[in-house]
Amino acid sequence: MGTLFWTFLFYSFCGFLLEVGFAKVTHSPKQDRRCHVLLPVCPVYGVGALSILLLPAAVTAYPFLLFFAGAAVCTAAEWGLSWFYEKAAGAAFWDYHTLPWNLNGRVCLFFSLFWGLLALPLVYGVQPWLLRWVSRIPPAVTIPAALFYLGDAATSLFLLRRGGTRALRWRQGFRAGRPSS
Repeated sequence: MGTLFWTFLFYSFCGFLLEVGFAKVTHSPKQDRRCHVLLPVCPVYGVGALSILLLPAAVTAYPFLLFFAGAAVCTAAEWGLSWFYEKAAGAAFWDYHTLPWNLNGRVCLFFSLFWGLLALPLVYGVQPWLLRWVSRIPPAVTIPAALFYLGDAATSLFLLRRGGTRALRWRQGFRAGRPSS
């Protein structure tokens, strides 16, 4: 169970870094891409990565199949998490309504293809390396880390319901030398 948690957390953090990089490259007005109040994570990437890693070996053994299956399971995860955030938190972290081939603005073909591309280095490069590191984490560290994550997730959902995604950007006021209002 610890391996799943650390894998999820690692890819959620990598997703956050990818989102920040994407925001900077595209000059997005929304530079802060966190989905939690404290931790710099985007859980959709963690769920997407786990979805890919749970694919059967008969799929992951063939890059062509992995590309399409990875795109499919991650798109399903992205749609599900979009729905969850909307219903449970009253928030939307992404909106693809302006892109062609979108489904309710939750997913679109363009980003589904990126999910498929990300599946390849994940399975063939990053995950074997990550497992070597995750196996070194003492089990006694996992439970407190998981509890901290769950506390941050619960607090984030609460704040999202009360103030939308703006509630997660409290750090921006401190960067300017004043607490945000």
